Amino acid sequence: MADYADVYRRSLTDPEGFWGEQAALVSWFRKPTRVLDAEHAPFYRWFPDGRLNTCYNALDRHVIAGRGDQAALIYDSPVTGTTATITYATLLQDVAAFAGALRDLGVGPGDRVVIYLPMVPEAVVAMLACARLGAVHSVVFGGFAANELAVRIDDARPKVVVSASCGIEPGRIVEYKPLLDRALELADHEPASCVILQRPQAEATLVERRDIDWATVMRAGRTNPAPCAELAATDPLYILYTSGTTGKPKGILRDNGGHAVALAWSMRNIYDIEAGQVWWTASDVGWVVGHSYIVYGPLIAGATTVLYEGKPVGTPDAGAFWRVVADHQVEALFTAPTAIRAIKKEDPEGILVAAHDTTSLRHLFLAGERLDPGTYEWAGRILGVPVVDHWWQTETGWAVVANLRGLDPMPTRPGSPSVPVPGFDVQVLLPDGSVAGPNQEGSLAIRLPLPPGTLQSLWRDDARYVSSYLAAFDGYYLSGDGGYVDDDGYVYVMGRTDDVINVAGHRLSTGAIEGVLAGHPAVAECAVIGAADALKGQVPRGLVVLKSGVDPEGVAAELVAAVRDQIGPVAAFKDVEIVAGLPKTRSGKILRRTMRQLADGEHPVVPSTIEDPAVLTALEPILRRD
Repeated sequence: MADYADVYRRSLTDPEGFWGEQAALVSWFRKPTRVLDAEHAPFYRWFPDGRLNTCYNALDRHVIAGRGDQAALIYDSPVTGTTATITYATLLQDVAAFAGALRDLGVGPGDRVVIYLPMVPEAVVAMLACARLGAVHSVVFGGFAANELAVRIDDARPKVVVSASCGIEPGRIVEYKPLLDRALELADHEPASCVILQRPQAEATLVERRDIDWATVMRAGRTNPAPCAELAATDPLYILYTSGTTGKPKGILRDNGGHAVALAWSMRNIYDIEAGQVWWTASDVGWVVGHSYIVYGPLIAGATTVLYEGKPVGTPDAGAFWRVVADHQVEALFTAPTAIRAIKKEDPEGILVAAHDTTSLRHLFLAGERLDPGTYEWAGRILGVPVVDHWWQTETGWAVVANLRGLDPMPTRPGSPSVPVPGFDVQVLLPDGSVAGPNQEGSLAIRLPLPPGTLQSLWRDDARYVSSYLAAFDGYYLSGDGGYVDDDGYVYVMGRTDDVINVAGHRLSTGAIEGVLAGHPAVAECAVIGAADALKGQVPRGLVVLKSGVDPEGVAAELVAAVRDQIGPVAAFKDVEIVAGLPKTRSGKILRRTMRQLADGEHPVVPSTIEDPAVLTALEPILRRD
């Protein structure tokens, strides 16, 4: 394996040479002769004169290479009792057929298609069909509220919307079609057509002349499948709206060429996954993790990707993940810490792992939120494999900080996602823009240009891209997260910069306090917020969910004592509430800001991505008390 330090140094000192070599990881219709276009900085473009097709790289080239019979996609749906394996050859046929159907509906290069589907193979087919045509897809999380879907339809202005009759949650059916119908009533933009996948659990009523059954368009598409369009590397692949957006949505715009190269490099070097190996990302195609590592990354690499329509617990129990690993011989699992905490809460001793043969698993990758040391240690102990934290964002599209398992594996450290990934010049900046010293907290920022695969801009809003991400520090992308780098170069991400609290003039990270709480053996998960205080400015308040069967007696006092011991009395930590659950987005992020606003007596707009509004309702009287 290559030496990390040498590869990282070269990626920063000679980015054009480095990424020019990595371009060979994908297939081009016309190989680029230029690597980086900086003429319109800060709007950098990678491989500006290259031409390729992302769908070709994900499907056609593998079939041409003789691997058409290899499994491309394993669909595992405990909510429907269905498992299916789809080969690369079959997936290519389905994608080409649906691309032909979209073309016949008037969709061409540059046109937008909104995809509003559950975790079914048709979601992957629709995404890749758009890529095949050069259309720009915008996937909206299935079951999203009608108003939020309408806002995204108005912003993306799609020619076609692709949806389903329903999604399936444990114990309930979520009908999508009424949500879509209502969204189209609210929206100013009218798509020409809606393609609806009818599921047997709930049949939708189709609107005449607008709605078309999926099966009908597929039959037509198979008679005249679409070839791959030759696209510029800089042509857009997709728009993805960031979760929790209010007002005008913030559409992250991703290109084709840089995206394909970055994901191909990441599968091999970060995740140690090659063609033919089985990879599972337990997320949703509505989020960036699903885009990058359910669909595009593993298929570009020629791996087998698992598409899971289920939950970490409740489908049917907390052993669901381990059953999937065993059934499909998964070599690497990527999910959010919240999923592991949910499993830990229901099965704190890890008893259900023993019921399944998980020896195929080599790595557990976690990202999407801060990984607390307790969850890190628990997962490593029960699985017996490296637990690899890594840090990235919807905007970056792939990991900024990671422990590169296929390049130069390093010792993992609780609380740190390890080191900057080649291509990302990560710096910790102080308020005056100077670079912080070792172990000194500040704002995590990335020196421009960002590497391939990151956002090009915001959809139809270059000015907002600059003001939101580039204006704070000249020459840097501002991540919005705070943290520090230790003496060995390990990066520690302490949470959003607005989660740094000021207690009587002392700046404290709520993430550090959460780390202490999460280390208590009775705690399943926790959140710490900074609440307004007339005397100290802010004081930390802890909300804690205990593991199943734990006696809560005395736990709060023990947690207060632990913070005093490990953080110090300066934290002024005295307030711990034991609660039944924490409010989260559907992607698993805890709504700390919303809870803080409630604690401060404000009336926040609850993010549309909230998973269960009832959890927040139950917490409101606790948060609002004086």
